[in-house]
Amino acid sequence: MHEEALSLFAHKIQSSSSFTHNNYQLFTTILKSCAAVSATRLGKSLHGYVMKVGHISCQHVYKALLNMYAKCGVVNDCKKLFGQMGHGDPVIWNILLSGYASNRIYDARVMRLFYDMHVANQTKPNSVTVAIVLPVCARVGDICSGKSVHSYVIKSGLETHTLVGNALVSMYSKCGLVNKDAYSVFVSIVDKDVVSWNAIISGFSENKLNEDAFRLFHGMLRGSTEPNYATIMNILPVCPSLDRNIGYSFGREIHCYVLRRAELVADISVCNALLSFYLRVGRMEEAELLFWRMKSRDLVSWNAVIAGYVSNDKWLKALDFFYELISVEMIRPDSVTLVSILSACTQLQNLVVGKEIHGYIIRHPYLNEDTSVGNAIVTFYSKGNDIEAAYQSFLMISSRDLISWNSMLDAFSESGYDTRFLNLLHWMLREGIRPDSITILITIHLCATVCRVDMVKETHAYTVKANLLLGDAEPNIGNAILDAYAKCGCVEYAFKIFQNLLENRTLVSSNSIILGYENCQSQDEAHTTFNKMSVTDLTPWNLMVRVYVDNHFPHQAISLFLELQGWGMKPDAVTIMSLLPVCSQMASVHLLRQCHGYVVRACFDDVQLKGALLDLYAKCGSIGTACKIFQSNPQKDLVMFTAMVGGYAMHGRGEEALRVFSHMLELGVKLDHVAITAVLSACSHAGLVDEGLKIFYSIEKIHGIKPTMEQYACVVDLLARGGRINDAYSLVIGMPIKANASVWRTLLGACRTHHDVELGRLAANHLFEIEASNIGDYVMMSNLYAADARWDAVTEMRKLMKTRDLKKPAGCSWIEVERRENVFIAGDCSHPQRDIIYHMLSVLDHQIQDPFQFGQINS
Repeated sequence: MHEEALSLFAHKIQSSSSFTHNNYQLFTTILKSCAAVSATRLGKSLHGYVMKVGHISCQHVYKALLNMYAKCGVVNDCKKLFGQMGHGDPVIWNILLSGYASNRIYDARVMRLFYDMHVANQTKPNSVTVAIVLPVCARVGDICSGKSVHSYVIKSGLETHTLVGNALVSMYSKCGLVNKDAYSVFVSIVDKDVVSWNAIISGFSENKLNEDAFRLFHGMLRGSTEPNYATIMNILPVCPSLDRNIGYSFGREIHCYVLRRAELVADISVCNALLSFYLRVGRMEEAELLFWRMKSRDLVSWNAVIAGYVSNDKWLKALDFFYELISVEMIRPDSVTLVSILSACTQLQNLVVGKEIHGYIIRHPYLNEDTSVGNAIVTFYSKGNDIEAAYQSFLMISSRDLISWNSMLDAFSESGYDTRFLNLLHWMLREGIRPDSITILITIHLCATVCRVDMVKETHAYTVKANLLLGDAEPNIGNAILDAYAKCGCVEYAFKIFQNLLENRTLVSSNSIILGYENCQSQDEAHTTFNKMSVTDLTPWNLMVRVYVDNHFPHQAISLFLELQGWGMKPDAVTIMSLLPVCSQMASVHLLRQCHGYVVRACFDDVQLKGALLDLYAKCGSIGTACKIFQSNPQKDLVMFTAMVGGYAMHGRGEEALRVFSHMLELGVKLDHVAITAVLSACSHAGLVDEGLKIFYSIEKIHGIKPTMEQYACVVDLLARGGRINDAYSLVIGMPIKANASVWRTLLGACRTHHDVELGRLAANHLFEIEASNIGDYVMMSNLYAADARWDAVTEMRKLMKTRDLKKPAGCSWIEVERRENVFIAGDCSHPQRDIIYHMLSVLDHQIQDPFQFGQINS
């Protein structure tokens, strides 16, 4: 009760103006209390007083003063006092050593002072000296100095001391030499106490040798030494690192052992360790039950349970506990509490509650001045897409660390604010803050996003100069730079990085170079890189299938898919998603059904995959199968609804499309532009003008979405198909944004259908100004003139096409019959069954021209 002792002493001095006391024991006691509570000013006052009354000559008082300065961290005064004393007593040396050892900045002085003591003739280091010096060796990772001290211990016969043995075990463990050195020292300790066991168990635990830690713990239980609170705190964190069920079982057994020891149950640190254990293994109910049963709770208890709920995705429960904590008057949240709770608000995307917590932080200066809390606030606002609030919070951090800068840079990068990102990065460099690997990765991500090759090269150059690439144990930076070059289309540089990685090449780097070749449509180089890979992961196979699909090599994609299975690998949902576009390219319902069959057999329960299957069945003409997939899937998302609406649209079944669209609205599915375009297209193909216009005008009023150019084109087509061509033209003229080629082309097509030459000419003039190289527009206008027998205009249009060197590509169509793809090109007579085909076309043409005869044939 040091504070009470000092208070009583101060009261005694104040109550007696002529206070004098010649009992040196009183001063040594009071100086001990000053050291315990770091009362430096009172200690210095007592130092002056004892010098006046002559007690400074007393060795007990001298040592008490030396100890007071050492414990209070006033090492300069401690060193001065040490110089005024005789150096024959090892206690005096040990006090000075402990003062230096209490602060990391004096580690070198500790070792120098130990050497001076060792070579001095007055006294020699004892077991306490060794116990002070060895933790410093461990702290700086100086195993050579540690072994030198160990050699001195052996030569001086101190190895029999339990205190020395414990310090050696701890030193070797912290330096990573636990299996042999630390364990050998532990075995050689004759009188092992609880500290000895705790040191070796902690050593194995910290070095991730969990089975050995448990083996020693069980050995301790079988012996005569009883575990104390520190033992339990060392062994409990090992449990969650084991198999979930085994770790939980061991933890429960330890809990039962604690319950049989009253002094352990009453220890708050043991209860906190148990609490953390239950939270780490995901046993939230047991953790909460233990929390409320604790006889006393400190801030560590509250922080553990709040952080536990956050890490287990129980963010609302974390908020409940936080509100409960701030209602407790005796305990105030600290920076750890606020960092955890702001993380919960970030995950919940709850700006309102997060701002309330920010207000609480501002009202408490001790929190507002904490850098880690400021960093958490920046992250909270940036993840909530409030970049301005994040930046203002960043500016308010009084002492920014590298995490502060990285958090703000990441916010600008994710939002695509490249100019503000660069300004902030330059400011950071001017402040003398050196970027780390995280800064580089954030910068590279931005470079790839905005496709700035020059920025990639600058960042690459910096990493080389700063030796960040060489110091990259896992080649994350190298892979990121490779990926950025590939995404920016600079495959030559990407390949050089790929070659320089050598043995550090990973699956990520190989995949990035394949993607780079895909972007440049260099499928041969991609395949060469793929063949050199020795990995058996599915990812590169899926990427290579996608490379062939994206570059319109469907047969090679199928061959690679079959080769994949030949190697004994099982395609996953991503593989099938990569292969499905081939079915569309080849118009192969047979291949589509094979993919569908594999999905069913493999039990892939992926909504996106089912949506893709539905969409392709509709595009391949099997609307019935598409409808069955839609109806059989209970978990329908926006993609699946949109695919079904689009499928009905392309088959002219507008009413069914509207029913699906209405059902989607009833379920509260949030619309996007693709879904709206699909339903407008359905109305257009089915001639549902009024329904389509109603949906169009609800886009902005009800759904809060501004109509896109594509949607305006759909409505123009809708009005034109319904014969309201003038209304379509009025809509185009009155658009709030300038109509593009697609809108004018739609209007021109409608004019051709309704033989409106003058309006068609206006639409064509606008179209030719915007896009003069599309031959289809000229052909359409020429046909419109021809239908109105305006042959001069037709000739003029053809001259214009010839002047601009526009040539119409040959029309091409294909169909799959009996699992065989049949391709037809205009003017091509190479098909082996062309005679039968042309004969059948002639019969059909004759039947169309003479419907009466066709009716007689049917009868």
